[in-house]
Amino acid sequence: MSEQASRLVELGLHEAAGLTAAQVREAAESGTPDALLVIHPDRVRPSALAPLLVRDGKPGFVVEDMTDVDAFAPIDAAVPPESALYLVHGVDRGDAMANWSPDEALPAIAGAGRTPLLLTEGILWLLQRPDVLERNRCFMTVGSRLRRANGSLDARTPALWISNGTGRDGGARRHAPKVGWCWAGNRHTWLGFASAAARTPLAGSGPA
Repeated sequence: MSEQASRLVELGLHEAAGLTAAQVREAAESGTPDALLVIHPDRVRPSALAPLLVRDGKPGFVVEDMTDVDAFAPIDAAVPPESALYLVHGVDRGDAMANWSPDEALPAIAGAGRTPLLLTEGILWLLQRPDVLERNRCFMTVGSRLRRANGSLDARTPALWISNGTGRDGGARRHAPKVGWCWAGNRHTWLGFASAAARTPLAGSGPA
């Protein structure tokens, strides 16, 4: 857990979250080594986290038609603890659900007693474990959705994968980590559904 805290500090994310390096390190001391240390989504935004991802020397990015990425918020099944830092336990990439649609996967995740990852949690996981993102083994983070003014959910669901450098991505971004989206009713053979067993707050990190 201390290594994860050091990684967040190294990236300057403690400052982005309005925390001191000491707060991050001290809060992490009470964590369990097999959990993921994350920052509350109200403290850091996907648009700021994505460029910190690196693969083959290329920084991550958000697709151009997702300018509202920071407006994607936790659904009821993925509400984070009300602490600035918290732990995510039992993270799984969800490979077994590859070629499922988000509409199919979410009930199955809930039925298994698990919770879908948020987009910020998925990015923070990759910042600690970049090896998790593999060709043909990428994942969706369906715990984050955009709610329309009338209360309904936008049909887009966020995902993390590797750019092929085609279309508006541009050739220079080939092999770069990518924050994108897919329709809630569509299936993709190369996208699983990341989920966790639980989330627990970290005392001493302050309120969200």
